[in-house]
Amino acid sequence: MAKAPVLTPQAEDFPRWYQDLVSKAELAENGPVRGTMVIRPYGYGLWERMQQDMDARIKATGTQNAYFPLFIPQSYLTKEAEHVEGFAPELAVVTHGGGKELEEPVVVRPTSETIINDYFSKWVQSYRDLPLLINQWANVVRWEMRPRLFLRTSEFLWQEGHTAHATYEDARDFAARIHRDVYADFMENVLAMDVVLGRKTAKERFAGAINTLTLEGMMGDGKALQMGTSHELGQNFAKAFNTQYLSKDSKQEYVWQTSWGSTTRMIGALVMMHGDDNGLRVPPRLAQVQVVVMAIKGDEAVAKVRELGDRLRAAGLRVQVDDRVDTPFGRRAVDWELKGVPVRVEIGPRDLENGTAMLARRIPGGKEPVAIDALAELLPRALEEDQALLLTQARERRLSRTVEVSTIEEAAEAAATGWARIPWSVLGPEGEAKLAESSVSVRCLVAEDGSVPEADDAPGTVAVVARSY
Repeated sequence: MAKAPVLTPQAEDFPRWYQDLVSKAELAENGPVRGTMVIRPYGYGLWERMQQDMDARIKATGTQNAYFPLFIPQSYLTKEAEHVEGFAPELAVVTHGGGKELEEPVVVRPTSETIINDYFSKWVQSYRDLPLLINQWANVVRWEMRPRLFLRTSEFLWQEGHTAHATYEDARDFAARIHRDVYADFMENVLAMDVVLGRKTAKERFAGAINTLTLEGMMGDGKALQMGTSHELGQNFAKAFNTQYLSKDSKQEYVWQTSWGSTTRMIGALVMMHGDDNGLRVPPRLAQVQVVVMAIKGDEAVAKVRELGDRLRAAGLRVQVDDRVDTPFGRRAVDWELKGVPVRVEIGPRDLENGTAMLARRIPGGKEPVAIDALAELLPRALEEDQALLLTQARERRLSRTVEVSTIEEAAEAAATGWARIPWSVLGPEGEAKLAESSVSVRCLVAEDGSVPEADDAPGTVAVVARSY
């Protein structure tokens, strides 16, 4: 009798496959309140690794971490009209506390532009105080009508950066630096994710921004996912909160600002971009466990895997020893495969006799016997090869499923199975609105050479069109 698959096949039902994998790989579960989630230790371990790497990159820009309150006076959001209009449908509002009605309702943080600007206006007095570069790691609440674990939840974890600068050019360049040198570099070189860097259209721009830079990734089913954004806020919030500085010319000037964020959505993207019908495939540079050393059975095998685990750790690898020989080997192997650990080293009595181990590489697939004494030298190279392979596979998928089109109808048709590229001069805001009727959106605008255009109407600008999560 054939063994039933652990996961629903992607080709059969991609959303169900995703839900199966998030659950069975022990990444997260639904919380008791609709739209919330419990991130399990294995899933949170991925987030911790993301945090550590991202935090180092953010601090390398000169940005410092801080923390601001979860509760924001409702009146703060009304100070910037476009901002409050953009977030109004998603707000969670607290009207009672301590058994009494509050004098002023407070909003559970959907994003922190308003409260941070209130403090920026106190902290910035002179040009000597600029640039002011602040980041916080926090949770936010945006009431989600159609929740999906990691992708859209009412509460999620993120980092949000907020900066104030003396000039428009400084703010513009800093937003671009975060977009390119922090987010894109991290996503490509650590997450092995192929991302397209572009700018959002006016319709898709962050509420209150004058420009939004985005990173868009193609998932395994051809849909797009917004991976992170960096916003030029101009002087909109500075004027709303009177954030001014005394210039070198002794004039009072409004600051120019940016904000930027990335979230636990990256875990969902990791699943959908790299996962297959056997489970996750975690990029080696991200994986909290790069190598699991497994004893198949026998006391001698147990002793050997413990010794080998120590030797591989000494070689700089992140290793877990699985010596649970009282649990069937097949069940353990399937579990590690589901979790996407890049490499399994399997050792049993017969392997010990031959001085070999069975090496199973999760990303390219396949098994081969390898001399145990060669593993410490071989594995680091294999992991780097597999890291590069994931990025190559993701990029090849996007390129093979992206088509050049010249009409709105062709763009909508192409978006049923992948992405389309259409000249923005052909599409324009009217065509963008027409596409939206088919649940298709302009994910970003790019230049013909793939770079980020300086303006929506820059010559040669191309719209990347897709269905999205």
